[in-house]
Amino acid sequence: MADRTYMSSPDVTQAEEDALVRALRSGWVAPLGPEVDAFEAELAEATGRSLAVALSSGTAALHLGLLHLGVGPGDVVITSSMTFAATANAITYTGATPVFVDSDETGNLDPALVDAAIKDQVRSGAHVAAVVPVDLLGKVADHARVGAVAARHGVPVLVDAAESLGARRDGRPAGADGVAAVVSFNGNKIITTSGGGALLCDDPDMAERTRYLATQARQPVVHYEHVDIGYNYRLSNLLAAVGRAQLARLPEMLERRRGWRRRYRDLVAPIDGLTIFGGEDGADAAAGEDHDNFWLTSVLVDEKVTGWSADDLRLHLAESDIEARPLWKPMHLQPIFADRPAYTNGTSERLFHTGLSLPSGSALTDDQFERVVAHVRTFLERKTL
Repeated sequence: MADRTYMSSPDVTQAEEDALVRALRSGWVAPLGPEVDAFEAELAEATGRSLAVALSSGTAALHLGLLHLGVGPGDVVITSSMTFAATANAITYTGATPVFVDSDETGNLDPALVDAAIKDQVRSGAHVAAVVPVDLLGKVADHARVGAVAARHGVPVLVDAAESLGARRDGRPAGADGVAAVVSFNGNKIITTSGGGALLCDDPDMAERTRYLATQARQPVVHYEHVDIGYNYRLSNLLAAVGRAQLARLPEMLERRRGWRRRYRDLVAPIDGLTIFGGEDGADAAAGEDHDNFWLTSVLVDEKVTGWSADDLRLHLAESDIEARPLWKPMHLQPIFADRPAYTNGTSERLFHTGLSLPSGSALTDDQFERVVAHVRTFLERKTL
């Protein structure tokens, strides 16, 4: 494993070690404590929100956010088909049915299809309880348009920003849109707490209810009293300390990933049929301007032009112990969700078959990155002989 090059491994330094030791020595070895409180305040500030609730995962944040919106059995929730399974799983936890909507060319939710899906579901007698757009691979979705569609139908929006912390669109940071948004601190994300997530909102009642449900719905009395089903979803104080160190380093980690994006862009530019997914948006943006967060740099392969496929490149890299992965397999193609409603235009399926994410993490060393580039070049040279 020591020789394997991963797509996005955790980027930890002495700062994270010092923070963890500080929290450990404080005696707050628990799911609550001063590091959690401080991390929540810093997260809210970084995302333009009033409040944040630190939780055990982004999936937990989605689940509790949906419960606060009243989502439950018999409801349907409109969401992106092009996403990781956690989005659809969280909807399913509530007893509601996920309704999958395809992508536009950015890979994010197509607002026109959202409108069509809501209208069709309402006509069929369904209650559309929420819309959950996903920021794909660190690129913020068009929340202004999606939000406008949802508002016309009186449907709340809960944004899955698990992959986009640190990105910006229309001058707003990722996580700032919707009634609430969720972020993830999984080990492969922009920042990590090893495992964790947060719900971001501006409503004190929502934050209070989320904290209550996340701590087993315990009533504020001396004995253990419960009138609701609760969950063990709070983030530990130790992991929150790691998160604080990571959040402080976010700008430098974004810049490191931005550098890889530029170099990949230069690598593929001369190759017909090979493009950077999402174009060059933000690769040269100045600080404060709109950009994605460069979480994963992905390429699209037009096999009719290149004569080879994205999977051919993946297999070549795998032979040298370099991790690369297709874009998300759309949820409407997943066996577990095959019978759920879906409104498709073919975009997500095409992106799944033609897209490949390459090593992009801020923890990559220059030598590791050069090794990836060398193997990509070798593959391209062989294919052009």
